[in-house]
Amino acid sequence: MSSFTTTQAGYQMTATLQVIGFDLLVVVTGGTNPHIGDVTTLTATTGPKTVKFPSHDGRFHKDNFISERLAQQLQPHLTGSCTITAGIHVNQITKAQIAAAAPMTLDLGQQIIAWLQANPIQAAKPEYYR
Repeated sequence: MSSFTTTQAGYQMTATLQVIGFDLLVVVTGGTNPHIGDVTTLTATTGPKTVKFPSHDGRFHKDNFISERLAQQLQPHLTGSCTITAGIHVNQITKAQIAAAAPMTLDLGQQIIAWLQANPIQAAKPEYYR
């Protein structure tokens, strides 16, 4: 596992990357109350699909803003499937902190891509019945 961090506007976001065979699991958390607000899945050839979870007040989390941006960034670099969870909550968030989420996500994506380029995924190809 590898972790990547970015800080801006008074809060931090972290992406933890786990390589599983040819697949990637990316867990993005941050702020004052990290959680799992959504799950986005994709492959190199299939677009992102997102499931958003309800929050404590019955509305749905908006963390897909982060996971879907990250999915678009990572898609050209995928060798298998990719699952991204995201959950960032900043108590009494300001407009400046909301605006910082996009460049922070871009920064995390660039860090992950640089890591993937420096550490090419190597896994045994699965065998199937003939």
